[in-house]
Amino acid sequence: MLRYFLENDLLNITDKAPKDWEEAMRISGEVMKKKGLVTDQYIDQVIADVKEYGPYIVIVPGVAMPHSSAKNEGVKGTGIGCTIFPNTVSFEEGNPEKDAKLFFMLAAKDSDQHMENIANLSNMLMEDGLIDDLMAVKNLDDYKAVVEKYNV
Repeated sequence: MLRYFLENDLLNITDKAPKDWEEAMRISGEVMKKKGLVTDQYIDQVIADVKEYGPYIVIVPGVAMPHSSAKNEGVKGTGIGCTIFPNTVSFEEGNPEKDAKLFFMLAAKDSDQHMENIANLSNMLMEDGLIDDLMAVKNLDDYKAVVEKYNV
């Protein structure tokens, strides 16, 4: 799956340091918008969902999986974007369990594709050491080295 991000131009290794989690969500959505998979409406809904339900999108420390319903009119296509920030972003002050540096934004036109994307991403992230190696990525060469190491 790491190759998927490269091959589909859905990888954003950014040097931007967002001021808060909302800005981080907007930055993580840029790669998805550029590919025509989502609109600002989708990103606004993801932010509204986190405000309403809390930081449920931080699935493990360091990793956020921003997503919203397939019914959202801002979804134009199915895909996953990967954004790697230079520093962690806090979703809940004082709770490092809810900090994230790796953002995998999901969008899907139907719920079956949505569940398949979540399953594929979850399986990839269970690979021993992968999250730590991705957290250390600073540039494209680093990322390619992780791709070669894990071959996923």
